[in-house]
Amino acid sequence: MTRLTGRALRLTVFVGEHDTWHHKPLYSEIVHRAHAAGLAGASVFHGIEGYGASSLIHTSRLLSLSEDLPVAIVIVDTEERVRAFLPQLDELVSEGLVTIDDCEVIRYIGRDGKQGESDGKGKK
Repeated sequence: MTRLTGRALRLTVFVGEHDTWHHKPLYSEIVHRAHAAGLAGASVFHGIEGYGASSLIHTSRLLSLSEDLPVAIVIVDTEERVRAFLPQLDELVSEGLVTIDDCEVIRYIGRDGKQGESDGKGKK
């Protein structure tokens, strides 16, 4: 078992909210695969405006409603675990942006007050 403290990597995947994988939202598939891979955690953030490689601006403003707002999936874990997960993203993400940043984990505690520990299978 490992504790997630200190140096880590932040993996961020930017896709569209309507991107899918086998008729499921792509962001959901990424989160479920990250969980199955035993990664420490994943969060999905819904953007209100943005553009990517297509240079088409997507916005939530009422007068120009977009059907594909930006979504960011953020995963933080050790470098080894994040890099081991990258081949799954190669399979899943055909359009979008994937970035990795160094970060430092200061605190990782669940709602039950226990330190974040993982057995490698997504279980604490």
